[in-house]
Amino acid sequence: MYILGISCYYHDAAAALLQDGMLVAAAEEERFSRKKHDFGFPKHAIDFCLKQAGITAQDLDYVVFYEKPLLKFERILQTTLQMFPKSYGVFRESMVSWFTDKLWIRGEILTKLDIPDNKLLFVEHHLSHAASAFFCSPFQESAILTIDGVGEWTTTTVGRATADWDGTGKNSIDLFHELKFPHSLGLLYSAFTAYLGFEVNEGEYKVMGMAPYGSPTRLDDVYKLIQVNKDGSFHLNMEYLAYHYSRTQSYNEKFVGLFGEPRKRESDFYTLTTHPTKNHPQWDDAVAKKNQEYADIAASIQTVTEEVMLRMANYAYERTGLKQLSIAGGVALNSVANGRILRETKFEDVFIQPAAGDSGGALGAALYVYHVLLGKPRKFVMEHAYWGQSYGIDETIAAIHEKGYQYEHVEDTEKLATRMVEDILAGKVISLFQGGFEWGPRALGNRSILADPRKAEMKEIVNARIKFREPFRPFAPVILEECAPDYYADMRNPEKHYPLRYMLMVYATRDGQGEKIQAVTHQGGTGRLQTVRREWNPLYHRAIELFGQATGVPVLLNTSFNLRGEPIVTTPANALNTFTKSDIDTLYMNGLVVRKEPK
Repeated sequence: MYILGISCYYHDAAAALLQDGMLVAAAEEERFSRKKHDFGFPKHAIDFCLKQAGITAQDLDYVVFYEKPLLKFERILQTTLQMFPKSYGVFRESMVSWFTDKLWIRGEILTKLDIPDNKLLFVEHHLSHAASAFFCSPFQESAILTIDGVGEWTTTTVGRATADWDGTGKNSIDLFHELKFPHSLGLLYSAFTAYLGFEVNEGEYKVMGMAPYGSPTRLDDVYKLIQVNKDGSFHLNMEYLAYHYSRTQSYNEKFVGLFGEPRKRESDFYTLTTHPTKNHPQWDDAVAKKNQEYADIAASIQTVTEEVMLRMANYAYERTGLKQLSIAGGVALNSVANGRILRETKFEDVFIQPAAGDSGGALGAALYVYHVLLGKPRKFVMEHAYWGQSYGIDETIAAIHEKGYQYEHVEDTEKLATRMVEDILAGKVISLFQGGFEWGPRALGNRSILADPRKAEMKEIVNARIKFREPFRPFAPVILEECAPDYYADMRNPEKHYPLRYMLMVYATRDGQGEKIQAVTHQGGTGRLQTVRREWNPLYHRAIELFGQATGVPVLLNTSFNLRGEPIVTTPANALNTFTKSDIDTLYMNGLVVRKEPK
């Protein structure tokens, strides 16, 4: 049985394909279209999934869309009419958008895939989120927490789920508590994202990266916008917000009156915490002081978000009594909050699927149909994130020749890992391209840039010369799974914690260990780490292992293989283009070693 899940038209478009309940392929459309956060119909992602399985659309048993468009249309229509005439602009644009594309999604899917009407199903947005986490987890049963901007009406749910692994029970997801639009933790965080000069639905993780450079001195002001109850439910003060009636502004003048003038997009960010010796080339005391205020605001909204999520998690535990928690939705990508949930609540195990946002809804919708609607027993656990397209050696060689580079073919994994480590020890920055690309927004060793984590200046080198991005942005430490407790505090049994595999939790470094890995230790002494096991990625694991043997530090700096503003590379041609435009020294691609010496 083949089931195709689809998400599109709102945030990150994606497709995922199941065969008899097992994941065959999953990919975001942006990787193929090269348009970051592409939300259009995921034609290329669908084509990839079908090709990976060796089938056509006519072989599909079901196609599932990750939410119910008519319910969403109802919410937009009702909300804009309530706010009229203030909402006239958003009403006009929304109606154009809906009547040209979104309202006809059923017909579009049926036409583009050429399938009969009875093969097309729709699953509510937050059920898709919940299924995307729970039915990828190893759990028999679990508490559920989904938090995002908004689905149809819902913005947050708490529930429980049960799995049938042997065909004797029943799969179920019961979302027994929900919050509805406009009261949304995700949209509140996005309002601060816009205020702090970043792009909504893209820059939220930059706010999380800016927060450690500030102190939560504006908590009282943030709490003027949100009233939080003991169970984590909340009510927003919409007098400060504009996203419910504007397509261009998520906050209003009253918000600005409370927090001050917004930060200009793309403006330099430096403070005494980022540049203690004032060595920024454009240093200005007044600018640094203002930037510190922005960092304090980032720290304040991040702290409030963490506290709300902790209360929600505690409520989920109180209601279910379960020791396992599955989290999904865009806010589940807040890795600082995730780490606190595991460390500070009574949950012993937390699962977060690597594509926790809207793209993951494509997978969740397919899993929900297979397990809940069709009642099929569970058999799949997501052990890794390498579900994207891979490319053969002939295509790789052709791309290298097209670009005019020489290459060396190193077939032996041990020799290849040794070369990688020799380059890194020599102070070089390398890129690694192998196998299927990652599912979700994180590069996890198949489309990664790697460097020596030991010296602080490597962070500046990679940010400025490789990624061309803000200097405060942190890099991830990738570490051998068995060594993680030696470097990170309060970590027990890392092999149990799937979010660590997907770079979805932040931990504090142990005393003295941060000095050994300065380039991947964030302000305040933390790391958003990725743990690696040999069976998931042998070459990646061996390179870290050899680096550890040579230096005593079984850690590398890992960041996504892309330039600022671009999706992570997909094809060999994408990889070579990024390699050429940046100061990456060596490209390791499908066993081929490419250096900067042209023919």
